[in-house]
Amino acid sequence: MTPKQIDRVLNKIKKIRKEINDEKRQFGGYHDGRGLRYIPFELYLKIQDFKGGLTYLRWFTKTFPDDIAMPEIMIISSIIYFKNGKIKDAEKKALQAYFADSYVIDIFIDREIKRENDSNLDLNTLKDYFSDLKKQNDLSDFQEWLTDFENTEIFKDYKLKNQELQLKLEKATDDELIDGLYDNIQQLQRLEKY
Repeated sequence: MTPKQIDRVLNKIKKIRKEINDEKRQFGGYHDGRGLRYIPFELYLKIQDFKGGLTYLRWFTKTFPDDIAMPEIMIISSIIYFKNGKIKDAEKKALQAYFADSYVIDIFIDREIKRENDSNLDLNTLKDYFSDLKKQNDLSDFQEWLTDFENTEIFKDYKLKNQELQLKLEKATDDELIDGLYDNIQQLQRLEKY
């Protein structure tokens, strides 16, 4: 990108942040029904300003602590952490992306997907999105790291525990047991002990 193009993207980020902050001033809180808060993630990646992306990610996490976010935003967050050398945080976001939708990592890595009926996402749109993202950025180092991380005992252990709990939940009929399983799944997916 040329310096002028980078400046335009930075100005766009500033404009978005101003709109978000104006909402808070005007309404006393954030009401971002348009999803503006997610746009800067991709913009920071576009200009390869990973330090700026990390600053935004910290602000985002502090400002929207209960934001569930979309799996693709979690992958972008993982990329930002990875590119800043914050591997533990990158691992955590990759796991959260997997928990949000187990297909998201397969799609990012360009793996064939055997069953698509479990996903809440439009997988073809997500494939196109990640394909465009990888064309604009050299993410081969992250893709290689993500593939390696997926094969670690840590990832496999979390994945297995999650699958076991989900399977028990599918078979459960007792309301108290179901509530307990939901609590266990949420605790596992929050990665509090990570």
